[in-house]
Amino acid sequence: MKKFLATLAASLLTVSAAVAQSLPAPTVAAKSWLLLDATSNQVIAAQEPGLRIEPASLTKIMTAYMVFSALKDKKLDLNQSVNVSTRAWKVDGSSSKMFIEPNKPVTINELLYGLIVQSGNDAAVALAEAVAGSEEAFVVQMNREVERMGLKSTHFANPHGLPSPENYSTAQDLANLAARLILDHPDFYKTYYSTKSYTYNKITQPNRNRLLWLDPSVDGMKTGHTEAAGYCLVSSALRANGSGSRRLISVVTGTASDQVRAQESLKLLNWGFLNFDTVKLYAKGQAIATPEVWKGSQAQVKIGFNRDLYVTLPKGTAAKLKPALERKDPLVAPIAADSKVGTVKMMVDGKAIAEFPVLALETVSQASIFGRAWDSLRLMFK
Repeated sequence: MKKFLATLAASLLTVSAAVAQSLPAPTVAAKSWLLLDATSNQVIAAQEPGLRIEPASLTKIMTAYMVFSALKDKKLDLNQSVNVSTRAWKVDGSSSKMFIEPNKPVTINELLYGLIVQSGNDAAVALAEAVAGSEEAFVVQMNREVERMGLKSTHFANPHGLPSPENYSTAQDLANLAARLILDHPDFYKTYYSTKSYTYNKITQPNRNRLLWLDPSVDGMKTGHTEAAGYCLVSSALRANGSGSRRLISVVTGTASDQVRAQESLKLLNWGFLNFDTVKLYAKGQAIATPEVWKGSQAQVKIGFNRDLYVTLPKGTAAKLKPALERKDPLVAPIAADSKVGTVKMMVDGKAIAEFPVLALETVSQASIFGRAWDSLRLMFK
């Protein structure tokens, strides 16, 4: 799986380079930024995407992911009440808080609204303790998840994002993290991230993501700010794309103000939707070819992809798109399902603008000893 993901990542970089050469990116007033098409999992454009930055409250995207995973695995329940520890209550009083109190139980559901809508650092600590027993144990789990996701330039030191030299990430990693949360936990994402305000302890606080008011297609994500980090925003929008829909995720870091991070994020989202199309190439499980198998229990194998495959292109170029399949012939059994058997390159005007690994869609076991011997002879004369 890791090898497959690495191959996929390399293909996406190829796509991104081709797209960047074909259409100039907008000027964005941010320290680093990135625009990701989450439907095709393709970076459309970026500036300093690998620059190490302080994620501030964008850290809470991972905290939410961890809580959602615990809920999915039945380790927590939304209606479960937890006691507020002194540590959670006393988290930096000058920072964002939900205003939970000791000796006043609060539910996981309330804490999630406090974390995501109100950006409560106290809620982050309380949730960390509910999931892992302590903040320190939760941070260990966060970094295990970082490794599992392949976020190679990210490390977390706490669940809330208050300044620490050991709390860092990049625009690239944050975009991938945001996409994973939406993909793995769509119902939780829909429930919490589009909420515009939340009241707890008789205190109503608005969601700091201004785009929820400015653009109806924006349905989340998360703001962040510290003096060192500047004003940061991960935002996501879902708009119509032919008969389906298409999601873009923008990340801007190190902007000068709350207003600037919102306007620059909206600029990126609009530019991406207006200037690019996302085209479905193949359906999950669709056989794109049935090449011959040697020394196998069957004569042919179906090959294709284990997910719906999309590509994002500048508008007006989709009609020029042509696939070119390259196989690892001869294909000799045994062949495991989901093993790489070739590559498909997407060509425009004779140039490869993207390439994707082609997988075996079924397992092919070895033939009998006589069948293998016969095919060995045949291969000698092939």
